[in-house]
Amino acid sequence: MRIARLCSLLLLSGFAFAAQAKMVQKPVEWTQDGTTFHSVLVYDDAVTAKRPGLVMVPNWYGVNDGAIKKAEGIAGKDYVILVTDMYGEKIRPTSDDQAKAATKPLYTDRALMRKRIDLALEQLKAQGKSAPIDLTKLAAIGFCFGGSAVLDLARSGADVAAVVSFHGGLQTDDPSLAKNIKARVLVMNGADDKGTMPDADKFMDEMRGSKADWQFVVLGNAVHCFTETDQHSAGCAYDERAAQRSYRMMRDWLKGAFSNTP
Repeated sequence: MRIARLCSLLLLSGFAFAAQAKMVQKPVEWTQDGTTFHSVLVYDDAVTAKRPGLVMVPNWYGVNDGAIKKAEGIAGKDYVILVTDMYGEKIRPTSDDQAKAATKPLYTDRALMRKRIDLALEQLKAQGKSAPIDLTKLAAIGFCFGGSAVLDLARSGADVAAVVSFHGGLQTDDPSLAKNIKARVLVMNGADDKGTMPDADKFMDEMRGSKADWQFVVLGNAVHCFTETDQHSAGCAYDERAAQRSYRMMRDWLKGAFSNTP
């Protein structure tokens, strides 16, 4: 009876521990050129093992509840994700016009974009002191504007295993920077994305001029924003099929990059 009671207590304590485990949302701040950036580190604290770390740049609305929720869904028990602020803590767009204004300085000055995303990667590395990050397995993912940002991270020559862009912008200010790419580059865009697909040929020419391991995937019948669950307009709409396929491809791509296998 005592043994049974002890087992029951241990089982109940295990359930209690599981109930306490949750997705951590840890604020991470840094200052660059007088601007303070407020990002959020996301991971499941039910898992103690170290896991790959991802810099994630959200769509042009930046760091908000939706972006953090999205990061939690991607992170699961598999990744530690830094939801990255590219604008500064005082800029939190709530409309398309505000988001367009927020991205304009970075699209206009791509060197500034690269400088900011490079520092974000360093901030992710610094979190390895307190978060369960395997610092030998680092990558970056981005959505829409964020896709442009992580491609610029690759172009800067950052030492990451992979970058993955979802319905991201493909343009660059300097195609010759592609020679710097060390990461495996996976880019996924909707076939009917009228905002990004006109640049597809130039992007592929850019990648051909690099030594990168790259793949450009065109998702049929999808428009811009296909992973954004709150978007439903004609040219910017969530597509569950395209989203799920792209997430599976992302996970396969990261797995191969981290294990250095095809």
